[in-house]
Formats: sequence, structure tokens, C-alpha cells
Amino acid sequence: MNKLMNYRYRIITLLVLAVVLSAATYGFAAANTVPNGVAGEGEGVISGYTVTNVNYLLDSSDPTSFASVSFDLGAAANDVYAGLGNGTIIYWIDCSNTAGTAWSCDLSASTVSVRAATSLHVSSAE
Repeated sequence: MNKLMNYRYRIITLLVLAVVLSAATYGFAAANTVPNGVAGEGEGVISGYTVTNVNYLLDSSDPTSFASVSFDLGAAANDVYAGLGNGTIIYWIDCSNTAGTAWSCDLSASTVSVRAATSLHVSSAE
């Protein structure tokens, strides 16, 4: 009979401990506050920009290197980057708005030479 009573006390003790731990966990979780926010999902059309009037300027002291590239975009943009590629790498640079939809990009630090250049990439967003 004594073994049965010890067994019951152990079970009751474990149950009480489980209830106390559950209550403490709930108390900590209930104390968390999450600020209001906005979330959502949607869709929209992404249309491309038309790039025109592309003009490369070579470095005056080293005509095998680019100094800059300028171009016009077909619409207004806020962020514009140009990438000069040689088939292996693309050297990306931040561009500056010169007026309206006209942009200029300093390529003086480009690792792509005039001879190796194969492509111009333009990435822009409104």
C-alpha cells in the first residue's frame, strides 16, 4: 500500500508541476506586445523602360577605358544603375539624374575595358 501511495504522490506532484509551468509560460507569452502593422500581398504589371540616346565617353588619358555613359529613359525613374558587361562579369554603377529622364553614370572605376565590353545593362525603378 505504501508503494501505491508513493506512486500517487509522484503522479500528483508531476501534474501540479506541469500546471505551474504551463501557467508561468502562459503568463510570459501573454506579456508580449506586438505593435500594429500593415501587411498584404498584391500584384501589378512591371513594364520595361526604353533606353535611348546611349553615349559612351572614353577616358581622355586612356582611351582603352570608359569615363562615363549617358542615356535617356522613356519614363521618370528614382533609382537607376548601369552595368557594363564583358561576357563574364557585369560592372554595376549607380547613375545620376542630369535632367528629366536623362541619366549619367561614372565608369572611371570600371574593370571592363572598351575592347572587352559586350553589353550595357540598365536597371531602373520608379
